[in-house]
Amino acid sequence: MRLDDQRASSNIDDRRRSGGGRRASVPLTGGVIVLVLVVSVITGENPLTLLSQLSGGVSTGSSSSAADDASAVFVSKVLGSTEDTWRRLRPGYREPTLVLFRGEVDSACGFATAASGPFYCPGDHKAYLDLAFFDELARRFGAPGDFAAAYVVAHEIGHHLQSLDGTSRLVHDSGDRAGARSMGVRLELQADCYAGVWAHDAKARGQLEAGDVDEALQAAHAIGDDTLQKQGRGRVVPDSFTHGSSAQRSRWFKAGLDSGDPRACDTFAASAL
Repeated sequence: MRLDDQRASSNIDDRRRSGGGRRASVPLTGGVIVLVLVVSVITGENPLTLLSQLSGGVSTGSSSSAADDASAVFVSKVLGSTEDTWRRLRPGYREPTLVLFRGEVDSACGFATAASGPFYCPGDHKAYLDLAFFDELARRFGAPGDFAAAYVVAHEIGHHLQSLDGTSRLVHDSGDRAGARSMGVRLELQADCYAGVWAHDAKARGQLEAGDVDEALQAAHAIGDDTLQKQGRGRVVPDSFTHGSSAQRSRWFKAGLDSGDPRACDTFAASAL
């Protein structure tokens, strides 16, 4: 992604060092950043990857603090980009807070660990993210790249939109059972579509690079319920789907990307997902 000119969001609640930290702190100096950016331009390497390589020996966790801090800056700019999109598309848009944590966190929706993955809590209108998930996305799920990470952030902001318009509450109150066509799956697929709407707008503002869309589609495919179940169980059980199949997640992200219109994201009215 091209985010050099993108403002960073001020709606970041950084709790990575407020307890429960598992990694040593390494200052991210201006000199280090400049050096990494220069090398990135020359070699074409992802600057986040270079930072990780430079600081790999310092970490006591899964990634270095320097790379962690660079990822935090990246996330704050992606969040700022989503804010710019939804302010334009939804006048009066109320911005969420994105909480960065390490290992474990307490929210209005209860206590959670990094194993839960990124999540949005309607109770406090905050999205929660352990940056180590991006490493997991690349290594375990085979979906590397900065835009794959951006897609994850944009998906959680999609849930914020659903909270603002009451969709989340309607689904919660419906008591619908789990399954491939459940209300919960439709909620998740709509969030994927909203992420695509944001990507459409970011592309129009010149923030996407060649290969970015492929990274997002790969991420959507990698974390589809059927793909995850095949990896974990060796078989697919559609009645236990919570987020939608790989094909569905990719399809709805692309629906938002192609249209740039939130009205194209009515998964609840769709007869076929």
